[in-house]
This record gives sequence, structure tokens and C-alpha cells, in this order.
Amino acid sequence: MSADDLGTTSLLTDHYELTMLQAALAAGTGQRRAVFELFSRRLPEGRRYGVVAGVGRALEAIERFTFTDAQVSFLREQKVVDDATADWLATYRFTGDIWGYPEGEMWFAHSPVMVVEGTFAEAVILETVLLSIYNHDCAIASAASRMTWAAGSRPCIEMGSRRTHEQAAVATARAAYIAGFTSTSNLEARRRYGVPSTGTSAHSFTLLHDTEADAFRAQVDSLGRGTTLLVDTYDITEAVGRAVEITGPDLGAVRIDSGDLGVLAHQVRRQLDDLGAAKTRIIVTSDLDEFAIAALAAAPVDGYGVGTQVAVGSGHPTSGFVYKLVAREDAQGQMVSVAKKSKDKTSVGGRKFALRRRDDAGVARAEVVGIDAHPRSDDTADTPSAAKDRSLLVPLVTAGTVVGHEALSQARERHLAARAELPVQAQQLSRGEPVIPTIFEDHVAE
Repeated sequence: MSADDLGTTSLLTDHYELTMLQAALAAGTGQRRAVFELFSRRLPEGRRYGVVAGVGRALEAIERFTFTDAQVSFLREQKVVDDATADWLATYRFTGDIWGYPEGEMWFAHSPVMVVEGTFAEAVILETVLLSIYNHDCAIASAASRMTWAAGSRPCIEMGSRRTHEQAAVATARAAYIAGFTSTSNLEARRRYGVPSTGTSAHSFTLLHDTEADAFRAQVDSLGRGTTLLVDTYDITEAVGRAVEITGPDLGAVRIDSGDLGVLAHQVRRQLDDLGAAKTRIIVTSDLDEFAIAALAAAPVDGYGVGTQVAVGSGHPTSGFVYKLVAREDAQGQMVSVAKKSKDKTSVGGRKFALRRRDDAGVARAEVVGIDAHPRSDDTADTPSAAKDRSLLVPLVTAGTVVGHEALSQARERHLAARAELPVQAQQLSRGEPVIPTIFEDHVAE
């Protein structure tokens, strides 16, 4: 495999995308205009809101969605597609328009998180890679948002790299950062996306040395007194005492990775204060999720390291997104709405537009999805009710050119603002219905 092949995203797809393409091109319908919508029919069971993440990664994937000579040859040799389709793929570039919810925004049932407009041929083959990115990243961000909301002002550190696929770990760090995590343990996420990284030592470092004191001295000599010392390899009380003896009151933090974290945090806090290390922070790790974080709210904990549960979406590792054709050009050249009607998997036809409807206090009350309405990117409206509506779709790709790239800091800020707009019930961690309903309207004011 060549380096060029590794840089493309075109074969991160399902076989049937290309067989559909071949049949549509042969039938003369592949060049018909089409509108696809990426959405979920429902929130993951029990969740009250979802968080959009992966937009930037999806835009990068679209930019890199091309077929190299080697890939086209592979498809020919393997008889995945015929020669005419292979020739078409050799010059493929997406030239249509894409609108979508920006990163950090909230999503609900039937939210048109992404709207893709182009020919059927050039839009249909994006399906798999877009769903792969959105289903993963939105699941991670949705779980991470619940965790950071439960943590309040205390920072959360993403530490799930060793619990998932090596590339998924990078995407996980990025998505968690959008949803409020302050840093990650993953260095590739720092290199690729600028997510702040942090880390000190594991139990193996302590076990390497002849004594725990030797390990602490080696770490402090290398990293300074502001480092975080892991104190539960042997006896926590003895370790805390040694740590302060070696560093004095300027020890940055201690980390507890096992046991009853709430009880231990109180004990360690009293011991640190008695030893004059009142400013030394307590960081806890060990299979934390949003429920464990919430349970530690009254404990003297200064930060949380979250691993497995953020990497697996805390029980919901996917978001349930689908990618469906909702409008297409007919034989007369007119755009018509289309919809899937099969049992339990229905879709709503027509190009969509979405608004977040708010009350006089600015609290979100409904997700309004306009049918057969073209997206707009401003908040102007002609009616009193619409004046409280906030437009959700923004241009991401225009005439094949990506226009939606933005800094992760913007996504983080957007997430905090959008989350603060939700009704107070959104903070509840118990299983429940979506915190706001989705309302369909035949059109929206433009």
C-alpha cells in the first residue's frame, strides 16, 4: 500500500456504495440531483440530549475522498466495479453543497445534523465514511458532556487511549475536548488537533524502583515539585507522607487510582492539610463515568481522569445516525420529496432546515425541523415566534469547497453556550425522554 493510499478516505466505505453507483450511472440516474440527510430517528435510549462532534474530521475526510490510480486498479482487478465506473471514480471530487450543525451544538431526534446536496452519484458514496465519523464522535461527545456537567468546575482528563482502537483513541480525545474535557493523555491528539496533553507516571514506575521514596524522588527530580504523584501502589497513608516529606508543601497533586475514592479523598485531604500541603490537589481515576463523578461531588476531589467509559460512550458507543435520500430530481427535472416507509425505519421526505425554538428567557423549548425549506445562516424572521428561533444549519461545503473548518476552541465555546440554553432537566443523569421535543413544520420563515 502506498503512502498516497493511506492519505485517502475513499475506500473507508461499504461495498454496496459502489455497486449502487455503478447501477445508477448505467441507468442514467446517477447524475440526477439529490438531497441526502444525516440524522437519527431517536436519541440513544434514556439520553436527554446529544452533542454534535466530528464535523471537522468529516470535512477533512471529504477533502481526502479521492481515488488513487492504485485504488482504481484494485477495484477493476477485484471486479468490484466495471470499467466505466472505475473511469468515473478516477476523476471523482465532490462538487456539491453541504450544510450541517456546527461542532459543539446539541442534536435531538430527527435533527438534520448534515444535509448533503449534489448528484446522486457523488453524494451517495460519502455515506459510510460520514456515518462512521458522526456515529462515533457524537457518541463520545454526548457522554463527555454529561461527565463535564457532573464535574462542574473540576477538570476532566481524557485517558481512554488504551481502551479502544488506536485511531479511535485520537478521535475520542478530540470529541471529549469539544465537550469540555480539559486535556488528554493521547499525544497524537495533541499533534494532530492541538488538544492539550498531560501525564506523569503509572504503577510500573513505582514498582521499578527499590523503594516508593526512590520513585517519588526520581519523578520530582525530573518533573519538578508541581508533578502529580501516584500514591496507591502500596499504602496510601504512608505514600502521602513520603510524598510531602520529599517535596514539601509545594507538591502539585496526588493521584488515587483504586479503592473507595470518596472515603479515600477525605482521608488524604485531611492528611495533606495536617502536613501543611493545603494547596496539593487530589486527582482520582479508576473506572469513572458520569454517575461516579456525580457521586464524588461532595468529596474533596480536584479533578477526574476518565478512561474506559468516555472511550465507549458510557454505554452508548454509537449515536444511531442514518444517511437517507430525502429529495431527488425526477425524469422531468423537478425536485420531489422521497421517504422510506418501512416498518420502524420511516424517514421524513423533503429538504430540511432546523431551528432551536426558545422562550422569552432564552431557554430552549423545541427542535423545529422545517420541511421543504432551504437552509439559511442568519436569525432573521418575520414573526414574533420565529424571532426567538435560533438557526442551526451552517454552510460546511459550497460548490465542492470546504468552508466550515474552525478552531476547536470555537466548538468548545459553542458547546457550553448551547448546553446552558437547555432546560434544567438536561442535567439529570437518570434515564429520561429528550429534554425538548422535535416539531415538524411544513416551512419556516426565511
